[in-house]
Amino acid sequence: MRTLSHLFENNRAWALGVNARDPDFFTSLANQQAPRYLWIGCSDSRVPANQILGLAPGELFVHRNVANVVVHTDLNCLSVLQYAIDVLKVGDIMVVGHHGCGGIKAAYTHASLGLIDNWLRHVQDVREQHRAIFEIPGSEREQVARLCELNVIEQVSNVCLTSIVRGAWQRGQQVCVHGWVYDVADGLLRDLGCSVAADQEIRPLCESAAAQVAARAATEAGV
Repeated sequence: MRTLSHLFENNRAWALGVNARDPDFFTSLANQQAPRYLWIGCSDSRVPANQILGLAPGELFVHRNVANVVVHTDLNCLSVLQYAIDVLKVGDIMVVGHHGCGGIKAAYTHASLGLIDNWLRHVQDVREQHRAIFEIPGSEREQVARLCELNVIEQVSNVCLTSIVRGAWQRGQQVCVHGWVYDVADGLLRDLGCSVAADQEIRPLCESAAAQVAARAATEAGV
């Protein structure tokens, strides 16, 4: 029988270390959950949300799936979103993609990986919506990076268009949805310029962010 005892040893060492630095940490953490932020990111093992932001446990509510996709029929994602906004009262939602994402590359290259192909169809739809950008010359790496960014922008729009976020805005609750990209090659985040805080901002900010992706693509291609 495999017990993964080394992981339990790691856990004990971690808990002892935390207790040594802050004896009240776990007591305080057990008494409440009051995160200020919701992170919607990719399941990729190289993208640890709390560590990237330098936040402690309890400061960040997290939902992850392959390629950080937000679908209006995904009750898992929508339940996280609703709980974060209505119960935890988070003020900021970050949709975070990352360069080097295997899901994005698979969607771009139309790789056949099995069941997940159906999920990645959502990302392929993003490529179709922005077909003109992918007609700009570029290497596969550059094109996949463009799709990664455009996918984030599309998912920001999808989050904002949910009845959950729109309902929060209608009742005057302050919620801002941000689109970011993380680069596993240097550990840095980049803001894509689509931080949406009101219904009327969705289309102009997302279109502007997509236009910036197109402009960078043209610059890379020397067009």
